[in-house]
Amino acid sequence: MEILLCILTGYLLGCLSPAAMFSKLKKKDLRTEGTGNLGATNVTMVLGRKYGAFVLFFDIAKAFIAVKLAQALFPAFIAAGLLAGAAAVAGHIYPFYLKFKGGKGLAAFGGYILGIDPLLFVFLFVFALALMFVINYSAAMPISAAVLFPILYGVRTGCDASVLIVTAVGCLIICKFWSNLVKAIHGEDITVREYVRDHLLAKRRLDKAEVRGNLLADDIKFCD
Repeated sequence: MEILLCILTGYLLGCLSPAAMFSKLKKKDLRTEGTGNLGATNVTMVLGRKYGAFVLFFDIAKAFIAVKLAQALFPAFIAAGLLAGAAAVAGHIYPFYLKFKGGKGLAAFGGYILGIDPLLFVFLFVFALALMFVINYSAAMPISAAVLFPILYGVRTGCDASVLIVTAVGCLIICKFWSNLVKAIHGEDITVREYVRDHLLAKRRLDKAEVRGNLLADDIKFCD
């Protein structure tokens, strides 16, 4: 019964999709625009940085909350957080009310790791982020984290059953990002530096240019 409740709670939390909500509110079909994914990266590309940041935080938080909530509800059940967090990642990827077509699960996977082992989260985040910028393709982050997390968690805990659960989640993430990895190998995927330049820095440059234009206009008016 505890196993079922953990999985159900985590799955329902994971199904909550702010990306789908913003897609409806803004009348933008995120499945046909940008990367075609209901995730923070595509929300940033299509709707802007503020919406993307909210989606990123929300998707991380829901998996984190799933882990902690299950641990609080079933303190005697060692695998409660592991199962609930895993179900939250699955719910993000396969939400029932979106015909089981959600996001790819990277942010939720990050929240899952954060809830289970904060130190591992920090290490994997720094390592995967650095690797992603060196390789210049975003697939480096989810693939490396999905491979390393089960290994490092197994070394830290030595619990075979727990490792099986996190390994299953890692394999799910690899499957979802496999197409990105193939595109990156063939040089067909968007590069990280290109994405940062076009979607994270572009508006800032535009804002600076607008400020300079306004100052210039004020100088002209003053001279007149």
